[in-house]
Formats: sequence, C-alpha cells, structure tokens
Amino acid sequence: MPYLESALDLRLKSVLMATDLSPASAKPLDHALGIAVHYGAKLYVAHVVSTVPYLTGGPQALAKACEGASQNMQKMKSNLLQDDSAKGLDCEFIIRYGQVWQELQAIVFQKQIDLVVVGTHARRGAEKVFLGPVAEQIFRDASCSVLTVGPYSYQDRCVDLPGKTQIHLFATDFSEASLNALPKAVSLTRQARAKLILIHVVPATPIPQTSGWHKSSEIMSLRENVRMTCAQKLEQLVSCDEEVPIVAEFVVQFGIASEKILQIALEKSVDLIIQGLRREPLAGATPHKPWATAYEIVCGAGCPVLTVRQ
Repeated sequence: MPYLESALDLRLKSVLMATDLSPASAKPLDHALGIAVHYGAKLYVAHVVSTVPYLTGGPQALAKACEGASQNMQKMKSNLLQDDSAKGLDCEFIIRYGQVWQELQAIVFQKQIDLVVVGTHARRGAEKVFLGPVAEQIFRDASCSVLTVGPYSYQDRCVDLPGKTQIHLFATDFSEASLNALPKAVSLTRQARAKLILIHVVPATPIPQTSGWHKSSEIMSLRENVRMTCAQKLEQLVSCDEEVPIVAEFVVQFGIASEKILQIALEKSVDLIIQGLRREPLAGATPHKPWATAYEIVCGAGCPVLTVRQ
C-alpha cells in the first residue's frame, strides 16, 4: 500500500503548545513536553493576548494584560525548566497580542510547526467537554497535525509510559484523507512499541421488519459478510509492511462512527486516538459528516486525539 511507504521516515522537528495560561494548560503542556523530548523536537510555548476585550479599555488595559501574561508565562517557563525530563530541550516561549488564531497561525508558518498541542475544556458538568473558540479554530484551520488533550485525559504523557504497553487506536473510513494518517499512526506505534487497533465503523442501515426466520438469517449473513470484508481491508493496510511488523487488532462495528470509536477506546483503555481528516472549513455544528465525526471524537475522548491533516 502506498500509504505506508514513508512510515519509517516520519519525524517531528517542532511542536507548538498553544496555551491560555490557565491551570487547565498543565496537562496539554506535559504531553507536548513529552513528545518534544521523545522526538528531539524544539518546543514552542505560545500565548496570545486577545485585543478584543480591551478595545474599550484603551492601551493601558492592554498593557496591563500583557504584563500579567508575561508574569504567568515566566512562572510556566520556570516550572518547565525545573522538570528533569526537560534538560537539554530546545524551548522557546512566545507572547504576542492581537487576534489569537491569526497570531498562532503566523507562528505555525514562521516556525514551520509540525504539531500543535491544545487543550479542551469541561463545560457544566463532568460529562460535557467542548473545544473553546480558539481550540476549535486550531482544530478546523491548522495546516499541520493537531493533538487535542481533554480534561479527562490521563496526566501521563502519551509517550514513554514506563512499564505499560500503550494502545493506539487508528480510526478510518477508508477515504484517502483518512488513510493519509496511516503512516503516522504506524510510525508512532512503532516508536512507542505499542499495540495498534484499526477500527472501521459501518453506518448501520435500518433492518426491515420481517416475519420469516429465513429472511432475518439472510440479513444477518449479509451483515457478517460486510464485517469480514471490512476486517480484511483493515488487515491489508498493515500486513504488506513486513519490514518492522506491529502488533495489530482489527475491529469492525456497525452504528454511529463517533459513538462506536469512543466506546472501543474506552473499553480497550486506549492511550491515543489517531484520525485523518481533509482540511476544509468547519462552521459550528456542521452537518458534514467527516468533520462532525472528528469533532465529536475530539470532544468525547478520554485520551489525547491526534488529527492528521491531508
């Protein structure tokens, strides 16, 4: 398969942690640090002071906000540099002011960022998670891969977990955009010496009401044939790459994609979900299924989610 030709050549040279300097940033920052150390990448920690709230307050209010952000960033820098695992890490801290995503986008371009790490937030109860306006723009518009870390993700980093075999979950609908993420999934799995679960969810169509046992049996048989065909397609995605074999499991489910993927991730105690996505506009609750599915996975996952752009 052509998707695996560059699997061994994937490298991360630069990681950007976009922070709002709140306590909720600690967990995403820890994951970003672990990734940067693991891959020998340069870590950028960036905060943008939005000018919007200070339009009526004038330059003095903005200057005060920037001063406060600088102090908080200095504390974050001090804490990070005291981390023994950060010794020798090339790290740069950036504070800008303006339109938040516009400034972050400029940093991504200027620093040639390979991966953006951003946190998601809880809303009105432990069962609800959402992407804030900035995180949603990053998820929607970033030209590079994005790692989202939710409030219920484990504190440990998604690389170098001692004494534990990691489990990665690669979700695919067999589209080109989805399969474009496969080399990164395989590369990450190899480097972490993890197990890779490949999952495909078949949209469930309503089963017509029948009174005959034979008719119901035919429907179940057809469904099982679909399951076997899809499982074989999943196996073929990695079976041809025998140079460095990986431990893989193949799962086919029927139903709503986001629900089944999140269910399997929970049941299997997955450490990282990897999904591929075509880069195109996302406007709020979009009806466009690939975006809606990816968004729901990011918001509902109990582990970090890596979204790879085509």
